[in-house]
Amino acid sequence: MNELNEKINSAPSYILAVETSCDETSVAVVKDGREVLSNLISSQIETHKAFGGVVPEVASRKHVEVITLMLEQAIEQSGIRPRDLSAIAVTQGPGLVGALLVGIVAAKTMAMALGKPLIGTHHIAGHIYANRLTHELQYPAMALVVSGGHTELVHMESEGKFKLIGRTRDDAVGEAYDKVARALGCPYPGGPHVDRMASEAEDVVPLPRVWLEAGSYDFSLSGLKSAVLNVLNQAKMRGETLEPSAVARGFQEAVVEVLVEKAVRAVREYGSRQLLLCGGVAANRGLRSALQERCTKEGLELLIPPMEYCTDNAAMIGAAAYLKWQRGEIAEFDAKADPGLSLEEWSVQSV
Repeated sequence: MNELNEKINSAPSYILAVETSCDETSVAVVKDGREVLSNLISSQIETHKAFGGVVPEVASRKHVEVITLMLEQAIEQSGIRPRDLSAIAVTQGPGLVGALLVGIVAAKTMAMALGKPLIGTHHIAGHIYANRLTHELQYPAMALVVSGGHTELVHMESEGKFKLIGRTRDDAVGEAYDKVARALGCPYPGGPHVDRMASEAEDVVPLPRVWLEAGSYDFSLSGLKSAVLNVLNQAKMRGETLEPSAVARGFQEAVVEVLVEKAVRAVREYGSRQLLLCGGVAANRGLRSALQERCTKEGLELLIPPMEYCTDNAAMIGAAAYLKWQRGEIAEFDAKADPGLSLEEWSVQSV
């Protein structure tokens, strides 16, 4: 352990990171948790578009097909020799178990072959610390995580310490967007299409805001999704034609208002110095714009990663893994894929 600590304390550190939690295969090399030397991403969108959503078995096979070549190319593009890597990081969870297994086997193989430590990394911690690739983080901080599978408010009292204060009780934001998009006749993935239509709409179909209990930081999207379907069905029964863009705008405004209000309220209550927007839905223009406008009005500092670090990527995994690497918190080689990995339990053990 003393030898490992000496390596950790001597700069610089180069982490090879692997991300295969869902339908993007990504490999990156990140220096000192901040500087991205390479970040390759192979998207499976065109493959899954034919099915209207991600098919887990297909996703796993696609990861297997490209992971070896991407490991080689990521190292080559980084300009770092394999023997100079400090550690190998990989998304351990949450995610699709088959997809996670592909990345874990590849990362273990690299770590064993090169004689490097292995760092199991939390996918959501990666989304949160994607902000660190382009910004300085200040604590305490509040993270609003919005993605296809997650909608959460996460309080960070200090670096790498996570406390979940709010989560979705049913559909995640990205999941709800895809379901509404399907109802509006948009192809998969539907989120970008709904966002575009909402921004172009001249009219709006009013839809309910779901606030839940007073003071709650939880979210619920299933009722709003059902409200959209009811509006469309009722219009069809009356022989009326609704403009899809007006429905998209009504849906997006209902989602965004609740997200923004609860996030700002959480920042105030917990005394956070920054609000971090994270996850694939952080690329949504309507949400980014509304949150920025509200934070400017409230005098709050808002951090949003560049578009390339919003969706799943390995650079964000390298940034989060550096938290563990700094503290010598290394995974065992019998580490397993964990689709239900807890963010709070993954928190760093030492300050």
